[in-house]
Amino acid sequence: MNPVLTMDSATLSPIYLFLQADWVVKGVMIGLLLASIWTWALIVAFWRRIGKTRKNMVRFERDFWKAEDIDVFYKAEGESALPSARVFAAGVTEWRRSTAGGTIDKSGTRERLATTMGAAVASEIDTLSDRLNVLATVGSVAPFVGLFGTVWGIMRSFTSIAAAQNTSLAVVAPGIAEALFATAIGLFAAIPAVIAYNRFSHGINRIEASLNRFADGFHTTLSRQLDGSR
Repeated sequence: MNPVLTMDSATLSPIYLFLQADWVVKGVMIGLLLASIWTWALIVAFWRRIGKTRKNMVRFERDFWKAEDIDVFYKAEGESALPSARVFAAGVTEWRRSTAGGTIDKSGTRERLATTMGAAVASEIDTLSDRLNVLATVGSVAPFVGLFGTVWGIMRSFTSIAAAQNTSLAVVAPGIAEALFATAIGLFAAIPAVIAYNRFSHGINRIEASLNRFADGFHTTLSRQLDGSR
């Protein structure tokens, strides 16, 4: 076995690089690792939430358009926590308030229905998007935090050169390796965060479009009822 190769392999191990790092670089590494763990926890949570939400929304809307009586369907599904159900409940609530009197203002009722369901859609999208900004923050900040660790490690390497008065690679290599390792951890945290943010943003945009289509369709249904009312 080549002893030089063994020493190099041990020196380049992540654990060795962490243990030999300066306390500032260690702090950077620990912070980035925690950010990476938090990122993956959010990725799993968002993946499950968005997938489940889309599946249940398809089921809800299919059942809604098959229902013959809106009031009966509201009693069965009106308390559901699904975004589609909440938009539907907001529309039904506004419909009942606007048509409770003897005289119905058709134009005003249509406008209020559109406003109410539009606000419900926006509220549901805000709820689904909660903490999505964390992924964007990690994706944009983590590389710069890693770069800070890199700069600090390289500065420490130059200090070692000055102290030892030796420009040998053996003197500067440990500090440079630690510095580059901090950058690698920053990228390890940032890349999944950016990919997940873009993917989940696309998924939420699709949910928003689906909710708007549902709200428009429900609004049209209620408008037809208005046209048939006296």
